[in-house]
Amino acid sequence: MITLGVEEEYLLVDPHTWLPVPVAEEVGAAAGLGAVAEEGEVQRELLQVQIEVATPVCTELDEVGGHLLRLRHAVASAAEAGGCRVAASATAPLKGSVPVPITPGSRYQKMRHDAGRLVDEHLINGMHVHVGVPDKDTGVAVLNRIRLWLPTVLAMSANSPLWEGRDTGFASWRTIVFGRWPVTGPPPHFHGYADYEQRVDDLLASGVIADRGQLYWQARLSDRFPTIEVRCADVQLAADDAVMLAGVIRALVATAITEEKGGIAVPTCSPELLRAADWHAARHGTSGSLVDPEGRRRSAGDVLCMLMAHILPALEESGDAREITALVHRLLRRGTPADRQRRALAEGGMGGLGALITAEGTR
Repeated sequence: MITLGVEEEYLLVDPHTWLPVPVAEEVGAAAGLGAVAEEGEVQRELLQVQIEVATPVCTELDEVGGHLLRLRHAVASAAEAGGCRVAASATAPLKGSVPVPITPGSRYQKMRHDAGRLVDEHLINGMHVHVGVPDKDTGVAVLNRIRLWLPTVLAMSANSPLWEGRDTGFASWRTIVFGRWPVTGPPPHFHGYADYEQRVDDLLASGVIADRGQLYWQARLSDRFPTIEVRCADVQLAADDAVMLAGVIRALVATAITEEKGGIAVPTCSPELLRAADWHAARHGTSGSLVDPEGRRRSAGDVLCMLMAHILPALEESGDAREITALVHRLLRRGTPADRQRRALAEGGMGGLGALITAEGTR
């Protein structure tokens, strides 16, 4: 069984104004000291209004779901004790007029010095899925094969339609905000692990990025674990939405490994078309059309059917086919978390939206 783990980033907000509040140090310490979360599972992020959790290494999707629920409850309880709430939204719906403080540390200080307003506006939260690979060469081969599906995964995950109290017109505004950093978007095609390392070395030698942590490709090799890290997804409203994406991503990796071993040709796509497909997915989510891996514009439902057909053997082998199929059908029926945010705002105003993104985050 291919291992996996999930990291989620959340926002800390005032329960009355819904503005971000810079209490991550206090909330993180309280959550980490409790009996629910263990050391290292609750982590700091760039801004003091954000907090991150990381599951242990898992082999089954029910493990992933159980750990996410446990960690969500840990940080939610600590936040409530501190007078704020945890919001599972990939952008801050409101951000206020004063820049929020960054987390102490030389790396984050340098990022603010180098990027200024980009750091001040980095009020975005993602979901990262680590999937185990046997070695770096296989990892790069997997990146080459899954990159064409990343826009589809992004569309499924969309959970950031609002910014500064207004609808952006995008399902994943987080993707647009994140795209302003130097190294972002779908990864390029690599000619093996040596090529990957050479291109990373060239980026570092340029001085434009400070370290490998600023390789913000939507999928990359992890420097800390024997995994590839898929980073294209918005953080999800509910834990079972996150489980769905984790299952889909693991199946994509498993399918890529099988195809690599079988000598199946690597699919190709021009970088400009793939970048356009990614932008289109961020714009529409699953509410309209998507660009499929062959570069054709089709209905989102058709592209998701293509995805499920592509990964079905891997899902069946892992025993996840029934669960993931049901969750994907539910997604198509009720829409993305971005669609649900818009409905909550239309029906209940900012209070209704705040209730959605804070209540859903604990289940």
